Amino acid sequence: MKEIITSVGIDIGTTTTQLILSRLHIENIASMFQVPKINIVDREIIYRSNIYFTPLSSRTEIDADKLKQIILAEYKNAKIKTDEINTGAVIITGETSRKKNAEAVAKAFAEIAGSFVVATAGPDLESIIAGRGAGADKISEEKHSTVVHFDIGGGTTNISVFKKGELVDTGCLDIGGRLIKINSRGCIDYIAPKIMTLANKKNIEIYEGMPVSTALLEKIVFEMVNILKMSAGLSIQDDSFADIITNHNISKEHNIEYVTFSGGVADLVYEPENEDVFKYGDIGVLLAQGIIKSDILEKFRPVKPIETIRATVIGAGAHTVNISGSTIFYNRHFFPLKNIPIIKLSLKEEKKENIFKSIKRKLKWYKFEGEQHQVAIALHGDSYSSFNDIKYLSETIIEAAKEVRKHNGIIIILVEKDIAKALGQTLYCDLECNHDVLCVDSISVDNGDYIDIGNPVADGNVIPVIIKTLIFKT
Repeated sequence: MKEIITSVGIDIGTTTTQLILSRLHIENIASMFQVPKINIVDREIIYRSNIYFTPLSSRTEIDADKLKQIILAEYKNAKIKTDEINTGAVIITGETSRKKNAEAVAKAFAEIAGSFVVATAGPDLESIIAGRGAGADKISEEKHSTVVHFDIGGGTTNISVFKKGELVDTGCLDIGGRLIKINSRGCIDYIAPKIMTLANKKNIEIYEGMPVSTALLEKIVFEMVNILKMSAGLSIQDDSFADIITNHNISKEHNIEYVTFSGGVADLVYEPENEDVFKYGDIGVLLAQGIIKSDILEKFRPVKPIETIRATVIGAGAHTVNISGSTIFYNRHFFPLKNIPIIKLSLKEEKKENIFKSIKRKLKWYKFEGEQHQVAIALHGDSYSSFNDIKYLSETIIEAAKEVRKHNGIIIILVEKDIAKALGQTLYCDLECNHDVLCVDSISVDNGDYIDIGNPVADGNVIPVIIKTLIFKT
C-alpha cells in the first residue's frame, strides 16, 4: 500500500514570509504476515514560493490583509487549491510571533491555507523544524557526530543539537539581524529592548535616532556573537546571557564537533557581503561578519547545510508531520482536531493503584471557571497487555474523565504501545456506543505538549499528527 499526501509549510518570520508545498510518501513497510506499520518513507518538495518581506501594519501588528494576498497569490502560482492539501503547518516565528495579533492571524491563515493545516509557533518547535529543514540532523547522522545548528533570523536564534541523527537538545536566544534597524536617512530607527539592555550593561552608548556608526554597531554585534558563543559553551556565561535567553539554553554537556547555520544571516556567513553592510536596513551583514571573525568556525568544524534561508519553511511543510501507528480506533469522522493539550502519566502514575488519582489530578490543569476543557491523555501502556488489564484501564479512564464527558469532550487517548485499537474498542463499548472515542498508538509526547490530529489517511488506517511543544510565546 502506497499513498501520497500534500503538505504545505508557511513561515511568517521576523523578516521574511515564505511558502513551500511538499509531497509525503506513505507506505506500509511491514510484511504481509505482520501488523501493518505505515511510515512516511519520502518527502519531496514540489513548490517553493518567492521570499517576501513580512508585511507589518505597525511595530506591534502584522498586516493580515497583505499576508493573505501573498499566500493566495502563491497558491495560484502553484496551481493548487486548498482542498487538495492534506496537512502542514503555518509557523509564525521570531519577533513576529510576539505581535499583538499573531495568534489571531495564525488561526485565520490556517483556514485559508487548508482545512487540515495547523497554526503553530514557539521556540522549541522552531528550533526542531529549522534544524531538520536545514538537514543538520542528516549531517550529524552521516558524520556520526554531534552538530549544533544555529537558525539566525531577524529576531531570534533558534538552536538545535543533533547527535548521530537524533535531536538531543534545543534552545533559543533573542539574537537576530533586525533587532537594530537602520532607516533610509542613515540613522538608527529601532533597537530591540533586550539589545538596549545588553548595550547598557556593556557601556555601549547607542540610541534610536542617532546617526549610524559602523564601529559602534560592531561593538554591540561583538557582544551578540559572544552570547552565541556562550550558548555553545565557548565562552563563560555572564549576567547578560540570562537576559537574552528566550526560553532556555542548550546543555553544556554536549561534545559538539560541527556547526551549521540557517536563516537569513546564514547566507551571509557562507557567502559574505562586504560592500554595503546596511543594504538590508539592519545589522544582519555585520552579525554575519562578526560570526566569521569569531572563533566559532575554528572551535567547531563548519558545514553548509542543504537549506539556509528556507530551512524553517521546509521544516514546517515537510518535517512537522508524524504518522500514528496502524492499530488505532475512532468511532466517527470528527477530524481535524487542533491544539489539544496533553496530560502525560509517568510509569509510576500509570500503575493500577495510582492511575485514577493521577488522571483526575492532571485533568484539573485544564479546568477553567468550572468547565473541563478538551485534553488528550497520554500513556506508556506498559502495564496493560491482557484483556483484563485493558478492561480495567477502560473503566478507570471512563470514571476519571467524567468531567470531559460531561462537557461533550472526546475521549482522546495516546499510547506508545500497540494497544490503541483494543483499548478504543473497549472504551466505546463500555460507553454503550454513545460517546466519541479516539485512541492512537505509537505517539510519544510529554506534559505541556499540544497535538493536532488531521484527517485519517491510508484508507483510514493511520492519522497524521503534529506534536507541538509550545504554541505562542508570551
